[in-house]
Parts: sequence; structure tokens; C-alpha cells
Amino acid sequence: MSEENAYILGTDKEELHRLGLQHQVWASEAQKGWELAGFRSGQTLLDLGSGPGFCSKELAFVVGNQGKVIAIDRSEHFIQFLKGINRHYGLTIEAIQSDFNDMSLRPNSLDGMYCRWAMAWIPNVEDVLAKVKSALKPGGKMVLHEYYDWSTHQTEPQKEGLDKAIAKCLKSFKEQEGEIDVGRKLPLILKNIGMKVNNVRLMSKLAHPNNLVWQWPKSFYYSYFPRLVASGYLSENDVKQALKDFNDLEQDHNSTLFCPILIEVIAENI
Repeated sequence: MSEENAYILGTDKEELHRLGLQHQVWASEAQKGWELAGFRSGQTLLDLGSGPGFCSKELAFVVGNQGKVIAIDRSEHFIQFLKGINRHYGLTIEAIQSDFNDMSLRPNSLDGMYCRWAMAWIPNVEDVLAKVKSALKPGGKMVLHEYYDWSTHQTEPQKEGLDKAIAKCLKSFKEQEGEIDVGRKLPLILKNIGMKVNNVRLMSKLAHPNNLVWQWPKSFYYSYFPRLVASGYLSENDVKQALKDFNDLEQDHNSTLFCPILIEVIAENI
């Protein structure tokens, strides 16, 4: 797969920065999930769809020198970036460039898996998770963070141009492979492959212009809205109006933005 198609927002330096910002916003939720799953020193953990490895790095500190993190991603750029992080910090990360369909996992080799925003973009979620299950030890845990309902993405006050652009984003997601709201389907999918669902929780973020969370949707709008022009979902004028609407919201510190709601699903191999 070419780098151009590896990620919906690309894999360039701008996207690397955006993903770093995104990780800062959601890092505490990831860490809470790992704690609930009992991830600890000495374990071997899979970071599935690792991207540039912001979570892989943190997981490597969790498992320590006696443990190991296996990071799998289809972007060669991101995997090379992660290998640099691994060398710089002296961590125990095995970074592998692979499509999920082609990845090779040894049976009974994993204590756990973490996956965030990767299942939404593939058509065969159950097959991929079944492959991971076959590599989990008995009692091994999966922690998944995915969107539950992207349509909850909205602002107050509402802005017509921005509302239109957000709606077109969702339309573009729905017309791609996969299911953007795959999170709501995960408990049943995991049950179907023989996993025991131990915990589910919704995760929400309310942004306002004075907090870090605001920068997360902002970085997405500036990256993704222009891409919708080439694909015919928006016009150049639509993008200009949407970004003007957002800038107007940003000037009023009473504005709020409810980010798309996520779900955490933790399941155990039985």
C-alpha cells in the first residue's frame, strides 16, 4: 500500500504533529484502559494500528525491559519514525510494517492488545480480531477504543457552514470501507469470536477555545476539509465558510464543541 493511501489524513509531518496532539488529548483514557486491563511489567503487548507509536512508547515503559511491545502499522513512514523512538529511548519495541491481513502473530504469544481508531477503516473487523485472539494467551486482554457515534460531533452555537462541512465528513466516512461507528458493534463481534467482554465505557470530550481539547478538532478541520474538495463533497467556498465559522466560534470563549463520542471495550480471552 502506498503512503498516500495508508491513512485517511496522510502520513506527512503535518499529520505526525496532528496525531501527537490527538494523543495528548486522549492519553489519559488510553492509560485508564490499560490499567483496567491489568497491563503490567514483563508482558508482551500488541499495539495494533500503532501509527507513529505514541502509545507504543508508553506501553513499552509499562512492560519494562523484561517485556515487549509489538507495534504493527501499514505505514512505512510511521514505522520508521517509531524505530527511531525505540532506538532513542532504548525501549523493547518490535515495529513491523504490515497490513492487518498479512500480519503474522505466534499463537499464545501475547498478554494483551491495544487498538485505537483502526477498526473503523477496515471491512473485516471480525477476521482481524479473531487473528489477534489466536495469538492471545488464556486470560489475555484486548482494549479497543473506537467511535460509538460520530454524529454527536456538534457545536454550540451552531454554525451553518461548519455544520455542513462536519456532515460531509461523516458522509465521506460512511462511503468508505469499514464502519466509522464500529465501536457500538464491538461487544457482539468480540462475543462472536469467543472473547468475554469485561468492561465497556463511553468516553466523551467537550472542547472550548481555552482548553487543549479544542485543538484536536481544529487540527482535523484544517487537514480534512480541504481534502473533501478534491473528492467532491465540498466546494472551495464551503471550506472557506466552514473555517470562518470555526474561527468565529474560537473568538467567543463561551463556545463549546462536543467531540464524536467513543467507546472503550475490554475483552478477555477465555
